[in-house]
Amino acid sequence: MPKPKSDVLTEAEQRVMRVLWEKGEASVREVTEALETSYPVAYNTVLTILRILTDKDYVKPRQDGRAFIYTPSVSKADARSRALRKMMSTFFEGSPTELAQHLIRTENLNAKELQALKDELDNMSSEED
Repeated sequence: MPKPKSDVLTEAEQRVMRVLWEKGEASVREVTEALETSYPVAYNTVLTILRILTDKDYVKPRQDGRAFIYTPSVSKADARSRALRKMMSTFFEGSPTELAQHLIRTENLNAKELQALKDELDNMSSEED
């Protein structure tokens, strides 16, 4: 039985999506060229990744002559939310509180980062009032 497709991006898919988020849209060749300096990858590999991203509804292709142009259909924020929801359900019993507490306890946050978290919580509290 085939493994169910994951809604979360793999590392290779993330690299391709970063190019598309930065450019707004791109052909397979343009993505391949953009990745060349940081992560050289073959044209056919990029094409396969873009097909997978199309199946996952992360990108929308449109034909332009003989080439296909790919446009992100999911924002970076939405992709992060999907990944966080998956991680939360897998490791934290679906609890955002447990995830946040784990991060605060285990990561070495500096005073500025802790203040930013506190400010965000204060802003959320004042919006509820």
